[in-house]
Amino acid sequence: MKTFLGAVAAAMLFACGSPGSTSGTPETPGAVQPAEGLSLTMAEALTQGAFTGTGGEALFSSRQVEPGVYRIELRLNGTMFRVLLDAENGVSTLDGFAEATGQDTRIQEADRQVLAGLSAALNAELPSGDAATPEAKYLRRTVSLWVQHPDTVAMQRTVMGEQGRGYTMLCSYAKCNGKNTGSCGSSFNWYAYAKHDCSKGGFDAALNQQLAQLGDHGTCDGDELYMSNGAWVCGEPDHWSRPKVMGNCFGRCGGGCGGDTQYTLDATNHDGCVRNGHVLASGYCDDQFVSASDDELFAPNCY
Repeated sequence: MKTFLGAVAAAMLFACGSPGSTSGTPETPGAVQPAEGLSLTMAEALTQGAFTGTGGEALFSSRQVEPGVYRIELRLNGTMFRVLLDAENGVSTLDGFAEATGQDTRIQEADRQVLAGLSAALNAELPSGDAATPEAKYLRRTVSLWVQHPDTVAMQRTVMGEQGRGYTMLCSYAKCNGKNTGSCGSSFNWYAYAKHDCSKGGFDAALNQQLAQLGDHGTCDGDELYMSNGAWVCGEPDHWSRPKVMGNCFGRCGGGCGGDTQYTLDATNHDGCVRNGHVLASGYCDDQFVSASDDELFAPNCY
């Protein structure tokens, strides 16, 4: 904890100005345009750049301010998003506020569209998993967390994560046929159950539970694949009684199939909420989102 508190003081010294040296301009020359709308520059202990998408332009940076401590900043539509993350101790502080006034704010729909585009671009351009530098990895994870952030959850909060207490890994359930990816064929590894609570009932209500094959074993244009009359159907069963579901990286931290491969209990329950008759930023899924936040930031990759 001393390390984290020391980092807070250090981060305050670094906090003035844009994510970058001047108005978001990368400090290191030779910034590239690796994907449409994205400029990305990587240097020692620093990843930064800009992304332009429908809804605005985001300027971002992720830098190591102490060994194992990272400050991630993003400016978008007059809002500053900021995270100070102590990876060694599993502690992070998150904040979002209006730059002009310093007042608390919420993520707007236009902001979410830009963040979703940025998240997809980072997933496409950064090395996957632990092959990415720590600065790049925690930037990717933080942006993915912001994409899912419900309007009804305060931006200013502390997130603490510790394996076995803050998060529970489900790596083995993400396999089928002994593989982390690819078709399951006729061999599934069901996880019982992906649960949530809402106006339909509590965690123990069968219609709030899904029998899930976790992992990267299928995609569809809907929220998931579900078993109906012996066949897999693309879509979303709305509060059915314990349907069999899979696909689109069910149980994986982050939106969609991102650059990291963390499969956890809380992320599985969050998926079980937003894919069961609710939307990504549904207020009914607030408690699952909050519980999964430390998984997203701190849980190790399964493969």
